[in-house]
Amino acid sequence: MKNNLSIAEQLKLKYHKTTEVTNFKDMLYNSSENFKSRTAFKLKDENGNIISITYEEFKNDVVHLGTDLIKRGFLNKRIAVIGKNSYKWCVSYMAASIVGIVVPIDKELHSDDIINFMNVSEAVCILGDLKNLTSIKDNLSKLNNKDTLLVSFDKIDSKTNDILYFDNLKVMGKDSYLNGFHDFDNIQIDPDELRILLFTSGTTGNAKGVCLSQRNICSNILSTYGIVKVKRSDLFFSVLPLHHTYECTLGFLLPIYSGASIAHCEGLRYISKNMAEFHPSVILCVPLLLEKMHKTIVRNMNKTLPKKYRKENQDENPFDTLPFFLKKIVKTKVKNTLGGRLRVFIVGAAAANPMILSDFRNLNLNTLQGYGLTECSPLIAGNTDFFQKDDAAGLPIPNVEYKIDSPNNEGIGEIIVKGPNVMLGYYNNPEATAHVMKDGWFHTGDLGKIDENGYLYITGRCKSVIVTKNGKNIYPEEVEYYLNDNPLISEALVQGIQEENDDETYVKAQIYPNLEAISEYLKSSVPTKEEIKKVISDVVSNVNSKLPNYKHIKGFIIRDKEFEKTTTQKVKRYGENMKYDESKK
Repeated sequence: MKNNLSIAEQLKLKYHKTTEVTNFKDMLYNSSENFKSRTAFKLKDENGNIISITYEEFKNDVVHLGTDLIKRGFLNKRIAVIGKNSYKWCVSYMAASIVGIVVPIDKELHSDDIINFMNVSEAVCILGDLKNLTSIKDNLSKLNNKDTLLVSFDKIDSKTNDILYFDNLKVMGKDSYLNGFHDFDNIQIDPDELRILLFTSGTTGNAKGVCLSQRNICSNILSTYGIVKVKRSDLFFSVLPLHHTYECTLGFLLPIYSGASIAHCEGLRYISKNMAEFHPSVILCVPLLLEKMHKTIVRNMNKTLPKKYRKENQDENPFDTLPFFLKKIVKTKVKNTLGGRLRVFIVGAAAANPMILSDFRNLNLNTLQGYGLTECSPLIAGNTDFFQKDDAAGLPIPNVEYKIDSPNNEGIGEIIVKGPNVMLGYYNNPEATAHVMKDGWFHTGDLGKIDENGYLYITGRCKSVIVTKNGKNIYPEEVEYYLNDNPLISEALVQGIQEENDDETYVKAQIYPNLEAISEYLKSSVPTKEEIKKVISDVVSNVNSKLPNYKHIKGFIIRDKEFEKTTTQKVKRYGENMKYDESKK
């Protein structure tokens, strides 16, 4: 009978067993009880020594901070959290989401945007890095609530008025708790009410407040655990920003549910150093990070292997042509450079190159691609412990359905989703909510198709589709894939451009060249503008040869700087990026 089932149906028979949980407070207390003395977090003290925080200590810190927030009158209020990934960020997020409604804010935003989100959300308190709080304090006149409490994760000197120190709140909360003030323990959480308010710009430029319940996120944690087993011995290395649901749900809350450990990266330049120090086994990443790691590994192979096994092109992977004994040595060496314990990469936020995923798997590094959106808490589909397809976003996660709305003759249409992970709606925006929520289905705005086995393929975004005069639909992401696949190009953005006195729409590209690769290719230390243009022109011609005529790139400009990106490293499809400057041809 199994042979008659699709792979998506077979997957349903294989899910890992999970323990039901619908809110963060129960999850925190259960994990504290079940994993009491196990390590929840590894972090560095003031002297740079690695220390462990147990599950019991983590729970106590959350309870004590939460107790102080209640004493200050913040029960059921909106509490913002901002800053780099840190243990204090995690404690604050958990306490704020149990005491009231947590509002995670991107630390990279301009102070005007941060203040705007605080005003819109009606936040009464913000906990975060001193750098962010100082910028808010300097613009206090723009805050609607002049009594907003600012709480710094960093130590503050006596001159820093109007900002309190995180550790002091925790100490005061501990005193209150030990003296019998147990209101935090007595909080009853409705799993279906608004508890997480996120502001997302996505790639369309219009920031909306996404309203999530704790059931939304808990359902996503359970669904993910059902298809990707998390071991108690796992250590998650947190690199991506925690204010984003991808990292927060899968890189923070999932390991806390599972009894695993978490270590935070100290910054992108410290990735290799931190991996050697913390020895992670799981990393959530975006394709850009994976590509950089892949490039480094391939180049190192071509430098260190015996000469007869090296490839002339430093970016060409020699692994497949190696004899068995050398493959074994290379696998061990690569694993050791990544900390020695790494077993899985979870890749999301954008489509990854299938060849790179396959290369990592050949090195015994399982690499699982998924697809999700903030509005879906975030995961919708994923490759799993049981089934993997490198060119697909994956299969539906447990308890979540997706289908294609109004597919064209190629089976491509808008991806729509239904499940317990789908948001409550957009904050104070019933019109925007009604636009995406129809008959119980969330309309993602993403285009895709589903094969006979249930695998989902992302082909682009509805709003970025280029429609030609003769009605042909061109998905920019498809053309970009071919451009970005060439090592001589760092980044590309494909657009539909209408020229003056011409109602036809032409496919054009903005290209940011990889100057280092071009220098190597030309055997020249500093290539001229003309040389760069000639090289890129050849690449574009090569790409056009792989595409049908109507998708051909009719023109391109060369950029002298990278594109602006979202915090998950997706190129923004709005603002400055979309200005096609003909003078740079």
